[in-house]
Amino acid sequence: MQRSFVPSFRSIGVSVVLACAAFASAGAATLRSPWDGHAVTLTDAPYSCPALPAVAPDLTTDGFYRTDDPTHSIVDPVRMEAYKRSSDPVKEVGQTLVREADAFRTTGSRAAGRCALEQITSLARQRSLTGKMSSNQAYYVQGWIAGAIAIAYLKISDAGLATPEQRRLIAPWLLQIGDATRTWYDDHAAKTHVSAGNNHLYWAGVELAAIGVAANDRKAFDWGMATYENGVAQIRPDGTLPLEMERGTKALHYHLYALAPLVLLAELGEVNGLDLYAAHGGAIHRLVKVSIGGLSDPAVFVAGTGKQQEAPGTVSGDQIGWAPPYERRFPDAAIARYVKAAPSLSVFYLGGLPPA
Repeated sequence: MQRSFVPSFRSIGVSVVLACAAFASAGAATLRSPWDGHAVTLTDAPYSCPALPAVAPDLTTDGFYRTDDPTHSIVDPVRMEAYKRSSDPVKEVGQTLVREADAFRTTGSRAAGRCALEQITSLARQRSLTGKMSSNQAYYVQGWIAGAIAIAYLKISDAGLATPEQRRLIAPWLLQIGDATRTWYDDHAAKTHVSAGNNHLYWAGVELAAIGVAANDRKAFDWGMATYENGVAQIRPDGTLPLEMERGTKALHYHLYALAPLVLLAELGEVNGLDLYAAHGGAIHRLVKVSIGGLSDPAVFVAGTGKQQEAPGTVSGDQIGWAPPYERRFPDAAIARYVKAAPSLSVFYLGGLPPA
């Protein structure tokens, strides 16, 4: 029987005390990922392991939207160029690790799995991304990359390829990054007196929940689960999220962008005995419905924002990569069509390809 998840917030931030006795009784269980128990048949398929540049502890980068735009939806070309120069090299390291983990999952290549493990271990030895973050955007990038790497690690960790030394180095490194993320969000909420969060909080939740599973750390995992509660509690009767509706022409885009981490958080909860899809009367299903509907007819978002919506030319991973595990649980013809037609289902910040 799946357990309900009923957190209570003890502060204005998202640090939580779990008030659910059923959940507390599961606290001693080893945390699991959606990839655990789905063994990959190991093969000798070759894999060319690329050299990766060093990634420093500190990250200096900044946002890319115009500073005079309250909707944060208009890109400043100069700021975007600076952002790409400062963040792309670090992102490419994360993307490389995600590709390696997916190569392992799809081919069983021992070489691909060992390559990813060796390179994640190298980042741990360098203490990459554990230092000073220069801005809010730097914290976002830190979290996106750490979450993606943690999921890449989860895709390999139950295959018996990691050495004891690798496990000893990787888990504490990930937890150090996760602690920095949690502290920043909790401090930010305390300073601003705003407990609700937008998509950034849910992505941080994915990071912490994945790190929690990778390190079998209940505190990190619980914090991630609490961000799901924070998100679905905000879903309105029409399925929209108020903070994402403030994004003007990008409201539809940011609903889909917020939905992706919420679905993976639900999947991480489900495999650990938490029926998150039922939270708040199944509110996430309303968010799914309005977001998927918006891809063919964005009228709800146009009416809610007074702005025409930016529509993707092709619906691919960034819009629909979250959907395969959801559609398997809750079959839907429209979602299935988008999944089937998508040229790719990989989402970098979700660690690549979705759970099979």
